[in-house]
Amino acid sequence: MSMFETFGKTADAVGRKENTLRKLERMNKALAHAEPDRVPISDFFWGGFKERWRQELGLPPDADPYYHYDLDWIVTVPNMDPWIRPFETLRENQTEVVVKTGFGATMRKHFEHPMPEMAAWEIDSFEKLERATFDDPADPRRFHAAGDNQIAGVGDGFQRNTPAWIETVGSLRPDFPVYGSIIEMNECLTRLVGQINSMLWMAEFPERMGAVIDRLGEFYLAMTRAELAAGRGLLDGFVIWGDVAYKKSTFMSPAYWRKCFKPWVARMVQAVHEEGLPVIYHGCGNVNAIFPDYIEIGVDAYNPLEAKAGMDVVDLRNRYGHQMGFCGNSDMRTWESGDREAIRREVLRKLSAARGGSYIFQSDHSVSSAVSGHTYDYIVKLVREFGNYPIQLGDHEVAR
Repeated sequence: MSMFETFGKTADAVGRKENTLRKLERMNKALAHAEPDRVPISDFFWGGFKERWRQELGLPPDADPYYHYDLDWIVTVPNMDPWIRPFETLRENQTEVVVKTGFGATMRKHFEHPMPEMAAWEIDSFEKLERATFDDPADPRRFHAAGDNQIAGVGDGFQRNTPAWIETVGSLRPDFPVYGSIIEMNECLTRLVGQINSMLWMAEFPERMGAVIDRLGEFYLAMTRAELAAGRGLLDGFVIWGDVAYKKSTFMSPAYWRKCFKPWVARMVQAVHEEGLPVIYHGCGNVNAIFPDYIEIGVDAYNPLEAKAGMDVVDLRNRYGHQMGFCGNSDMRTWESGDREAIRREVLRKLSAARGGSYIFQSDHSVSSAVSGHTYDYIVKLVREFGNYPIQLGDHEVAR
């Protein structure tokens, strides 16, 4: 049985629209290195962009890009907080709110700024980190109950009492291929102790920190399996969130990542594949040094492939062929410029990597509020016009 035949076997088609099943087939073929009818397209959208898009295109206040453009996939997040608890409000006024979350992080969300500030952490010493114990990773509240959680609630927007994850999955299934998701260990550490502490303690206490990472790996692997069980028959794929790099290279040495992080990511990928579902790994920054490792452990596609961090899907396709699928890489800086000719060159160049399948068109991170609604509308139309198979791009067909 081919990987394409395996993907999606566990997702029941009952209650799904015919168009949704076509989108699912499109995604699964692309991720199985085959050419579907056209290149799949989706993205992650800032709240500020959505407001601008509605205003510029004269759309109603409840308009949503996923539905308006009939995009090809969507991702959902359960409660991944180490401690399942309501936000503790420390300060709130008309301009900002400061809360303590289930990661023990004190977060300041200014309503006019796109992202929050992590100001302090409950775990503020390495000894506290070593002693920390968490709530059950398989606690049903993570998947079946509404409530506060940091990843869904404090980000580009601010939301209390996020709806139950399983209800969100069910509400989206008729219209989209729906992916579940989980964070990996470094993504947890960034929220749990802060990026500076995490990197410092890896350098100061490499072996002891390795033991902490192993405990976090066990925790999130168990949560992965619990989520897959809770969503069995309802999910079409899975995203692993894991930023381990910045503009030039990985936060930790590639050797340390391979020793401490890679084995747990591999187990997460295996757990998802055992359910017959594909895995898209989302990791920001320049991961060229460890990219072959993601191929080795069976990741089906890598996202977002940040162009501003030196990632280039055309180069990656030429180096790795169809060993890996790619999701993203269209340069947000070009989108934000509004230059139609530059945008056209950028979009068509990246579409050249789609020959033979294995490519999902998205931005190289998420659609920011600096992008015009008209620009995004133009981009979707370009992808829909030139992303049909067989790909015909003329001078822009630069990938082998």
